[in-house]
Amino acid sequence: MAEMILVVDDDPDIARFVEVNLRSAGYDVAVAADGEEALARAATVRPDLVLLDVMMPRIDGFEVAQRLRRNPLTANTSIIMLTAKALSADKVTGLQSGADDYIIKPFDPIELLARVKGTLRRAKEMRNLSPLTGLPGNIRIQEEIERQVREQRAFAVLYCDLDNFKTYNDQQGFVRGDRLIQATARIIQDAVVEGSVSEGFVGHVGGDDFVAVVDPDGAEEVAAQICARFDEARAEFYEAEDLARGYVRMEDRKGEMQDVPLVAISVGIASTARRGFAHYGEAVAVATEMKQFAKRDQGSSYAIDRRTP
Repeated sequence: MAEMILVVDDDPDIARFVEVNLRSAGYDVAVAADGEEALARAATVRPDLVLLDVMMPRIDGFEVAQRLRRNPLTANTSIIMLTAKALSADKVTGLQSGADDYIIKPFDPIELLARVKGTLRRAKEMRNLSPLTGLPGNIRIQEEIERQVREQRAFAVLYCDLDNFKTYNDQQGFVRGDRLIQATARIIQDAVVEGSVSEGFVGHVGGDDFVAVVDPDGAEEVAAQICARFDEARAEFYEAEDLARGYVRMEDRKGEMQDVPLVAISVGIASTARRGFAHYGEAVAVATEMKQFAKRDQGSSYAIDRRTP
């Protein structure tokens, strides 16, 4: 499905010029001639991006941008301001009004399309980021693994999952639980950056689940580092006596005392070093299966698929 762009300009020649160039690049386009019409059209067509002229009758572009940002239906819509003024004050005003970028008239069609493409790409990436960890979410994880498969690269998928996290979250509260998730994200990122022979990727599936994509030669070392660093960092999230015991004593819902193991991390590894993967789901399924093997061990551990199909 093509992305929708709303072009707002009171000059019909400019509006037509922009519309033609955007349609030729494969975008769906709607046009509005002034600010009032722009607000009405934006609420109806829900555009992915608004190309918004600054100087318009009735309502100028700055006011339109502010009102788009205040409306829940359009609050996350990308905005590029079109301005004939090159003054830095006007640029600042546009950005303060909620614009993501600006283009100075007259502009080249190549620049226009480059700015539009870049703004839409950044917006897509931001929508796909976990608000808690800032890491890419499910869509980007799938895209990355599918890219590795499509380009027939050598890669390994690490599926990381926290053990006993729900109990920790219930006992310590969501604030400390969120901090533990954020710390885990940093641990995985650091291990991937330091241990990857080539570029690495880390995504947050959601909750206490993470996926990393790394070079297969360094996958096992990365997993080992994740486990070791997680256990070191655990001291920040428990009382000293709990760490010394290796478990937490707490009441269950019936008021009976029980011993709850400390939070640990389990990592499952699926690698092209042993087998090929035809698609994203196959690689993730093997990594998930290995993660379940790792969970059988007490404490943080990893398991790597060494089977040859």
